[in-house]
Amino acid sequence: QLQLVESGGGLVQPGGSLRLSCAASGFTLNYYAIGWFRQAPGKEREGVSCISRSGGSTNYADSVKGRFTISRDNAKNTVYLQMNNLKPEDTAVYYCAAYWTTVQNMCVFRNKRYDYWGQGTQVTVSS
Repeated sequence: QLQLVESGGGLVQPGGSLRLSCAASGFTLNYYAIGWFRQAPGKEREGVSCISRSGGSTNYADSVKGRFTISRDNAKNTVYLQMNNLKPEDTAVYYCAAYWTTVQNMCVFRNKRYDYWGQGTQVTVSS
């Protein structure tokens, strides 16, 4: 069974940091581009960041540029999202997702492109 499992969410004060992990089971992430998405209450799901198959290309939403860093460790079949200088507006459920691709150095934010989704992890930024 193909699964993505997120972890690392929690409650953090403004200005704090969290590192989210996305672990795959049942398939190898080497052939997949990976994205992180988030959905806040009452809002649509939005793309946060993505990383290409090779790890050589990344994209970020303007709202997180300079604060979030996406990375992948194919040997561990895991993708990470390091989140620094967190703000209350970063509060949301964060999801990782994957799509199979032959393209090594590109990734996209389009939700419909992604084939597999995790169950999400809650991130709450509050004092």
